[in-house]
Amino acid sequence: MPPLVAVVGCTAAGKTELGIGLAQALRGEIVGADSRQIYRGMDIGTAKPTPAERTAAPHHLIDLINPDEEFSFARYQELALAAIADITQRGQLPLVVGGTGQYLQGLLEGWQAPRVAPQPELRAALAAEAAQSGVDALHRRLALVDPPAAATIGPTNLRRIIRALEVYEVTGQPISAQQTKSAPPFDVVTLWIEVERSLLYERIDRRVDAMIEQGLLGEIRALLDQGYHWDLPALSSIGYKEFRPLFSDEASLEECRQTLKWNTHAFARRQRAWFKRLPNVHQIEAGAAGLAQALRLLAGVRSAAGL
Repeated sequence: MPPLVAVVGCTAAGKTELGIGLAQALRGEIVGADSRQIYRGMDIGTAKPTPAERTAAPHHLIDLINPDEEFSFARYQELALAAIADITQRGQLPLVVGGTGQYLQGLLEGWQAPRVAPQPELRAALAAEAAQSGVDALHRRLALVDPPAAATIGPTNLRRIIRALEVYEVTGQPISAQQTKSAPPFDVVTLWIEVERSLLYERIDRRVDAMIEQGLLGEIRALLDQGYHWDLPALSSIGYKEFRPLFSDEASLEECRQTLKWNTHAFARRQRAWFKRLPNVHQIEAGAAGLAQALRLLAGVRSAAGL
Protein backbone atom coordinates (compact mmCIF):
# COMPACT_ATOMS: atom_id res chain seq x y z
CA MET A 1 0.00 0.00 0.00
CA PRO A 2 1.18 3.58 -0.57
CA PRO A 3 2.78 5.22 2.47
CA LEU A 4 1.18 7.91 4.59
CA VAL A 5 3.08 9.71 7.34
CA ALA A 6 1.19 11.43 10.18
CA VAL A 7 2.93 14.12 12.25
CA VAL A 8 1.07 14.64 15.51
CA GLY A 9 1.70 16.33 18.82
CA CYS A 10 0.22 18.67 21.39
CA THR A 11 -0.30 22.31 20.53
CA ALA A 12 3.03 24.20 20.36
CA ALA A 13 5.05 20.97 20.11
CA GLY A 14 6.49 21.89 16.71
CA LYS A 15 4.33 19.97 14.22
CA THR A 16 4.47 22.61 11.50
CA GLU A 17 8.25 22.82 11.64
CA LEU A 18 8.68 19.04 11.45
CA GLY A 19 6.08 18.67 8.72
CA ILE A 20 7.83 21.24 6.52
CA GLY A 21 11.23 19.66 7.19
CA LEU A 22 9.93 16.25 6.14
CA ALA A 23 8.15 17.66 3.11
CA GLN A 24 11.35 19.28 1.89
CA ALA A 25 13.47 16.17 2.53
CA LEU A 26 11.00 13.62 1.14
CA ARG A 27 9.15 15.37 -1.69
CA GLY A 28 6.12 15.61 0.53
CA GLU A 29 2.94 17.67 0.72
CA ILE A 30 1.09 18.51 3.92
CA VAL A 31 -2.56 17.66 4.54
CA GLY A 32 -3.86 19.60 7.53
CA ALA A 33 -5.60 17.84 10.42
CA ASP A 34 -6.74 20.85 12.43
CA SER A 35 -10.43 21.54 13.00
CA ARG A 36 -9.89 25.31 13.35
CA GLN A 37 -7.38 26.07 10.62
CA ILE A 38 -10.16 25.30 8.13
CA TYR A 39 -11.66 28.75 8.92
CA ARG A 40 -10.76 31.76 6.80
CA GLY A 41 -9.72 34.87 8.69
CA MET A 42 -8.69 32.93 11.79
CA ASP A 43 -4.94 32.84 11.36
CA ILE A 44 -3.23 34.00 14.54
CA GLY A 45 -5.47 32.31 17.11
CA THR A 46 -5.24 28.96 15.33
CA ALA A 47 -1.45 29.14 14.79
CA LYS A 48 -2.09 28.63 11.09
CA PRO A 49 1.01 28.12 8.92
CA THR A 50 2.25 31.51 7.74
CA PRO A 51 2.43 32.45 4.04
CA ALA A 52 6.19 31.82 4.18
CA GLU A 53 5.66 28.35 5.66
CA ARG A 54 3.05 27.53 3.02
CA THR A 55 5.53 28.60 0.37
CA ALA A 56 8.18 26.32 1.89
CA ALA A 57 5.93 23.25 1.42
CA PRO A 58 2.55 22.69 -0.25
CA HIS A 59 -0.35 22.69 2.23
CA HIS A 60 -3.87 21.33 1.79
CA LEU A 61 -7.11 21.66 3.83
CA ILE A 62 -6.47 25.14 5.19
CA ASP A 63 -8.85 28.11 4.71
CA LEU A 64 -11.75 25.95 3.50
CA ILE A 65 -14.80 27.76 4.90
CA ASN A 66 -16.00 30.96 6.55
CA PRO A 67 -16.36 31.01 10.36
CA ASP A 68 -20.17 30.72 10.21
CA GLU A 69 -20.28 27.71 7.88
CA GLU A 70 -20.96 24.12 8.95
CA PHE A 71 -18.23 21.50 8.77
CA SER A 72 -18.14 17.87 9.92
CA PHE A 73 -15.69 15.05 10.35
CA ALA A 74 -17.33 13.25 7.42
CA ARG A 75 -16.60 16.24 5.19
CA TYR A 76 -13.03 16.45 6.50
CA GLN A 77 -12.45 12.76 5.80
CA GLU A 78 -13.79 13.11 2.26
CA LEU A 79 -11.52 16.05 1.47
CA ALA A 80 -8.48 14.53 3.19
CA LEU A 81 -8.77 11.23 1.33
CA ALA A 82 -9.11 13.09 -1.98
CA ALA A 83 -6.02 15.19 -1.21
CA ILE A 84 -4.00 12.12 -0.15
CA ALA A 85 -4.97 10.25 -3.33
CA ASP A 86 -4.00 13.23 -5.50
CA ILE A 87 -0.63 13.67 -3.77
CA THR A 88 0.14 9.95 -4.09
CA GLN A 89 -0.82 9.84 -7.76
CA ARG A 90 1.63 12.66 -8.45
CA GLY A 91 4.47 10.69 -6.90
CA GLN A 92 4.70 12.79 -3.75
CA LEU A 93 4.51 11.68 -0.10
CA PRO A 94 1.37 12.72 1.81
CA LEU A 95 2.05 14.07 5.30
CA VAL A 96 -0.96 14.47 7.57
CA VAL A 97 -0.02 17.16 10.10
CA GLY A 98 -2.19 18.35 12.96
CA GLY A 99 -3.48 17.91 16.47
CA THR A 100 -7.25 17.35 16.19
CA GLY A 101 -7.63 13.88 17.67
CA GLN A 102 -10.94 12.97 16.05
CA TYR A 103 -9.73 13.95 12.59
CA LEU A 104 -6.50 12.00 13.02
CA GLN A 105 -7.94 8.84 14.50
CA GLY A 106 -10.90 8.78 12.13
CA LEU A 107 -8.74 9.25 9.04
CA LEU A 108 -5.92 6.90 10.01
CA GLU A 109 -8.25 4.14 11.24
CA GLY A 110 -10.78 4.46 8.42
CA TRP A 111 -13.86 5.46 10.40
CA GLN A 112 -17.11 5.39 8.46
CA ALA A 113 -19.06 8.33 9.89
CA PRO A 114 -22.87 8.56 9.64
CA ARG A 115 -23.83 10.99 6.90
CA VAL A 116 -26.62 12.90 8.58
CA ALA A 117 -27.03 16.47 7.38
CA PRO A 118 -26.98 19.19 10.05
CA GLN A 119 -30.40 19.99 11.53
CA PRO A 120 -30.20 23.67 12.53
CA GLU A 121 -33.52 23.79 14.42
CA LEU A 122 -32.76 20.64 16.39
CA ARG A 123 -29.28 21.87 17.19
CA ALA A 124 -30.62 25.22 18.36
CA ALA A 125 -33.17 23.48 20.59
CA LEU A 126 -30.53 21.24 22.14
CA ALA A 127 -28.18 24.17 22.67
CA ALA A 128 -30.98 26.12 24.36
CA GLU A 129 -31.67 23.14 26.61
CA ALA A 130 -27.98 22.98 27.54
CA ALA A 131 -27.99 26.70 28.33
CA GLN A 132 -30.98 26.28 30.61
CA SER A 133 -30.29 22.93 32.27
CA GLY A 134 -26.56 22.49 31.78
CA VAL A 135 -24.45 20.46 29.38
CA ASP A 136 -24.41 17.58 31.85
CA ALA A 137 -28.19 17.21 31.40
CA LEU A 138 -27.72 16.60 27.68
CA HIS A 139 -24.88 14.20 28.43
CA ARG A 140 -27.17 12.20 30.74
CA ARG A 141 -29.79 12.05 28.00
CA LEU A 142 -27.16 10.76 25.58
CA ALA A 143 -26.14 8.12 28.13
CA LEU A 144 -29.72 6.82 28.11
CA VAL A 145 -29.99 6.41 24.33
CA ASP A 146 -26.35 5.68 23.45
CA PRO A 147 -24.18 4.58 26.41
CA PRO A 148 -21.08 3.80 24.26
CA ALA A 149 -21.12 7.29 22.75
CA ALA A 150 -21.60 8.91 26.15
CA ALA A 151 -18.63 6.93 27.47
CA THR A 152 -16.31 8.31 24.78
CA ILE A 153 -17.64 11.89 24.58
CA GLY A 154 -16.60 14.13 27.43
CA PRO A 155 -19.45 15.53 29.58
CA THR A 156 -18.47 19.11 28.66
CA ASN A 157 -18.08 18.57 24.90
CA LEU A 158 -21.33 20.22 23.87
CA ARG A 159 -20.73 20.07 20.12
CA ARG A 160 -20.16 16.31 20.04
CA ILE A 161 -23.01 15.63 22.48
CA ILE A 162 -25.40 17.58 20.26
CA ARG A 163 -24.14 15.78 17.15
CA ALA A 164 -24.66 12.36 18.75
CA LEU A 165 -28.19 13.28 19.84
CA GLU A 166 -28.87 14.77 16.40
CA VAL A 167 -27.91 11.53 14.66
CA TYR A 168 -30.07 9.53 17.06
CA GLU A 169 -33.09 11.80 16.60
CA VAL A 170 -32.83 11.76 12.79
CA THR A 171 -32.06 8.06 12.25
CA GLY A 172 -33.48 6.41 15.36
CA GLN A 173 -30.17 4.60 15.77
CA PRO A 174 -27.28 5.38 18.13
CA ILE A 175 -24.33 7.10 16.49
CA SER A 176 -22.03 4.51 18.07
CA ALA A 177 -23.80 1.75 16.10
CA GLN A 178 -23.27 3.66 12.86
CA GLN A 179 -19.57 4.38 13.32
CA THR A 180 -17.74 1.47 11.72
CA LYS A 181 -14.14 1.07 10.62
CA SER A 182 -12.68 0.05 7.27
CA ALA A 183 -8.93 -0.23 6.94
CA PRO A 184 -7.67 2.79 4.97
CA PRO A 185 -5.80 2.11 1.71
CA PHE A 186 -2.37 3.25 2.90
CA ASP A 187 0.51 2.16 5.11
CA VAL A 188 0.56 4.53 8.10
CA VAL A 189 3.57 5.67 10.09
CA THR A 190 2.69 8.04 12.96
CA LEU A 191 5.35 10.37 14.36
CA TRP A 192 4.38 11.78 17.76
CA ILE A 193 6.39 14.80 18.87
CA GLU A 194 6.58 14.34 22.62
CA VAL A 195 7.64 17.28 24.75
CA GLU A 196 8.13 17.09 28.53
CA ARG A 197 5.13 18.68 30.24
CA SER A 198 6.79 21.66 31.96
CA LEU A 199 8.69 22.52 28.77
CA LEU A 200 5.50 22.19 26.72
CA TYR A 201 3.70 24.60 29.07
CA GLU A 202 6.55 27.09 28.62
CA ARG A 203 6.25 26.77 24.84
CA ILE A 204 2.49 27.27 25.06
CA ASP A 205 2.86 30.36 27.24
CA ARG A 206 5.39 31.88 24.84
CA ARG A 207 3.09 31.17 21.92
CA VAL A 208 0.14 32.87 23.64
CA ASP A 209 2.26 35.96 24.31
CA ALA A 210 3.46 35.95 20.70
CA MET A 211 -0.11 35.65 19.36
CA ILE A 212 -1.16 38.74 21.29
CA GLU A 213 1.89 40.64 20.10
CA GLN A 214 1.17 39.58 16.50
CA GLY A 215 -2.32 41.08 16.61
CA LEU A 216 -4.74 38.45 17.91
CA LEU A 217 -7.05 41.08 19.40
CA GLY A 218 -7.22 42.87 16.06
CA GLU A 219 -8.04 39.58 14.35
CA ILE A 220 -10.91 39.00 16.77
CA ARG A 221 -12.18 42.55 16.31
CA ALA A 222 -12.13 42.10 12.53
CA LEU A 223 -14.19 38.90 12.83
CA LEU A 224 -16.75 40.61 15.07
CA ASP A 225 -16.92 43.60 12.71
CA GLN A 226 -17.74 41.20 9.86
CA GLY A 227 -20.80 40.05 11.80
CA TYR A 228 -19.49 36.78 13.22
CA HIS A 229 -20.68 36.25 16.80
CA TRP A 230 -19.24 34.66 19.90
CA ASP A 231 -21.68 31.73 19.93
CA LEU A 232 -20.40 30.32 16.63
CA PRO A 233 -18.35 27.13 17.08
CA ALA A 234 -15.42 28.94 15.45
CA LEU A 235 -15.33 31.85 17.91
CA SER A 236 -16.26 29.72 20.91
CA SER A 237 -13.11 27.67 20.38
CA ILE A 238 -9.91 27.95 22.38
CA GLY A 239 -7.82 30.96 21.43
CA TYR A 240 -10.84 33.18 20.88
CA LYS A 241 -13.46 32.53 23.57
CA GLU A 242 -11.02 33.51 26.31
CA PHE A 243 -11.13 37.14 25.11
CA ARG A 244 -14.90 37.50 25.13
CA PRO A 245 -14.83 39.03 28.66
CA LEU A 246 -12.26 41.57 27.46
CA PHE A 247 -14.51 42.78 24.64
CA SER A 248 -17.42 43.13 27.08
CA ASP A 249 -15.28 44.98 29.67
CA GLU A 250 -15.63 42.14 32.18
CA ALA A 251 -11.94 41.22 32.40
CA SER A 252 -8.52 42.68 31.71
CA LEU A 253 -6.16 41.64 28.94
CA GLU A 254 -3.84 40.02 31.48
CA GLU A 255 -6.69 37.98 32.96
CA CYS A 256 -7.73 36.76 29.51
CA ARG A 257 -4.12 36.03 28.58
CA GLN A 258 -3.70 33.84 31.67
CA THR A 259 -7.01 32.06 31.07
CA LEU A 260 -5.89 31.18 27.54
CA LYS A 261 -2.62 29.79 28.86
CA TRP A 262 -4.40 27.61 31.42
CA ASN A 263 -7.01 26.44 28.94
CA THR A 264 -4.33 25.54 26.42
CA HIS A 265 -2.42 23.55 29.05
CA ALA A 266 -5.60 21.56 29.74
CA PHE A 267 -6.26 21.10 26.03
CA ALA A 268 -2.75 19.71 25.53
CA ARG A 269 -3.34 17.15 28.27
CA ARG A 270 -6.50 15.97 26.50
CA GLN A 271 -4.72 15.75 23.15
CA ARG A 272 -2.28 13.15 24.46
CA ALA A 273 -5.12 10.70 25.11
CA TRP A 274 -5.99 10.73 21.40
CA PHE A 275 -2.43 10.21 20.20
CA LYS A 276 -2.02 7.03 22.23
CA ARG A 277 -4.75 5.41 20.10
CA LEU A 278 -3.20 6.14 16.70
CA PRO A 279 -1.70 3.36 14.55
CA ASN A 280 2.03 2.58 14.35
CA VAL A 281 3.14 5.38 16.70
CA HIS A 282 6.77 6.39 17.17
CA GLN A 283 7.65 9.09 19.71
CA ILE A 284 10.30 11.60 18.63
CA GLU A 285 11.85 14.78 19.98
CA ALA A 286 11.01 18.29 18.87
CA GLY A 287 13.23 20.42 16.63
CA ALA A 288 16.22 19.40 14.54
CA ALA A 289 16.85 16.26 16.61
CA GLY A 290 13.30 15.12 15.94
CA LEU A 291 13.69 15.67 12.21
CA ALA A 292 16.83 13.52 12.19
CA GLN A 293 15.01 10.81 14.18
CA ALA A 294 12.07 10.94 11.81
CA LEU A 295 14.22 10.58 8.71
CA ARG A 296 15.92 7.53 10.22
CA LEU A 297 12.56 5.98 11.08
CA LEU A 298 11.25 6.68 7.60
CA ALA A 299 14.23 5.20 5.76
CA GLY A 300 12.15 2.17 4.76
CA VAL A 301 9.25 4.34 3.68
CA ARG A 302 11.58 6.46 1.54
CA SER A 303 12.99 3.39 -0.16
CA ALA A 304 9.57 1.81 -0.80
CA ALA A 305 8.21 5.05 -2.21
CA GLY A 306 11.32 5.76 -4.30
CA LEU A 307 12.03 9.02 -2.44
